[in-house]
Amino acid sequence: MSSPRETIFTLEATPFKFGAGAVDDAGWEAKRLGITRALLVTDPSVVAAGHADRVRAILEAEGIDVVLWDRSRVEPTLESFRAAAAFARESSVDGFVSVGGGSSIDTAKVADLVVSHPADAMDYVNAPVGGGRKPTGPLLPHLAIPTTGGSGSEATTVAVLDLPELKVKSGISHRYLRPAQAIVDPELLGTLAGEVVSATGLDVVCHAAESFLARPFDSRPRPGSPDDRPPYQGANPVADVWSAEALERGGRHLRRAVADAGDLEARGAMMLAATMAGVGFGSAGVHIPHACAYPIAGLKHEYVPPGYPAGHPFVPHGHSVIVTAPAAFRFTYAADPERHHRVAELLTGEPVASPGPDALPDALIALMRDVGAPRGLAELGYGEDDIPTLVDGALRQQRLLVLAPREPDADDLAQLLRDSMANW
Repeated sequence: MSSPRETIFTLEATPFKFGAGAVDDAGWEAKRLGITRALLVTDPSVVAAGHADRVRAILEAEGIDVVLWDRSRVEPTLESFRAAAAFARESSVDGFVSVGGGSSIDTAKVADLVVSHPADAMDYVNAPVGGGRKPTGPLLPHLAIPTTGGSGSEATTVAVLDLPELKVKSGISHRYLRPAQAIVDPELLGTLAGEVVSATGLDVVCHAAESFLARPFDSRPRPGSPDDRPPYQGANPVADVWSAEALERGGRHLRRAVADAGDLEARGAMMLAATMAGVGFGSAGVHIPHACAYPIAGLKHEYVPPGYPAGHPFVPHGHSVIVTAPAAFRFTYAADPERHHRVAELLTGEPVASPGPDALPDALIALMRDVGAPRGLAELGYGEDDIPTLVDGALRQQRLLVLAPREPDADDLAQLLRDSMANW
């Protein structure tokens, strides 16, 4: 007898406030959450932009003690997570405020997790890469203040990390990792280079497309216990609303946001789209492009992305996901042509002129070209000889691949990686 199908989907979202000047409410929000001694988690580039000092002053004006951790690593590693958690534990904080991109927000999530429920961070990393341990209760309050428009981490249950020794990326995922409150202020995005806005914005688009195209929530087996219901549940009617809105905003505003740092409307729209996509994929999940992205970012550290602060070579997350998206969606097209056409329409703002498996890939490639994305895997330093290792890394991300509307095997992944060497 086959197991019964799932009949329930869950959508939880971080409360967030959005608007120019919203960051001035940070002290009020932190105090409302009960924070009296905060670990302010950020990175050197955000400090240099003045955002961390601004938030610190706002918090202190409300009588909140602030301890600064300004060593968040772009594309965090296990060791950078461990270092932040150790510092947080030694600092005896009762809450967290993250100011920065997804890397700083994720660093605060994991530090909060380890302080709230002591264990090594690797114990919490998703199986089979890590121990897959679950926190036994809620975490200390976390106020997330993004300064990029990409990861949507302020709205999600996930923290992503690089494991260089394993040549793969993985994540920690649980509902308790979701921040207690977010503040999304478009004024904070004005200092970012266009290349960074491009990479993070393409991440928004890919998040939203993958979640909109994920297998339906009711196609999964029903879990034996509510505790076993995964954070990523599959496409559902409510997640679709958030993902569709993020796609439309990305298609309409990303080009402008990249081209003009002073275009507050476009950059604000991308920040809001990032949060919306985070709500959508935080419920529905992501699949093939993200499963491939983890080994793409983790296997080699040779690519030097333009626009990012000088330091360590790395593949920005938005680039690692978008380079395989055209081939991935060409592969999944047969599972639901109508929904693939709908994503293309949302991105272009026009009806699909030539329906078929290339409609969505063509729309994505046009956007990628216009915002200066890498052409494909070859530009990131990969070649044919790397495909078997990339396939092995992607296959380790089963929690993502099971959400694909058409689930790939090793040969399928090898072919779509081969097709992604150059998208144009």
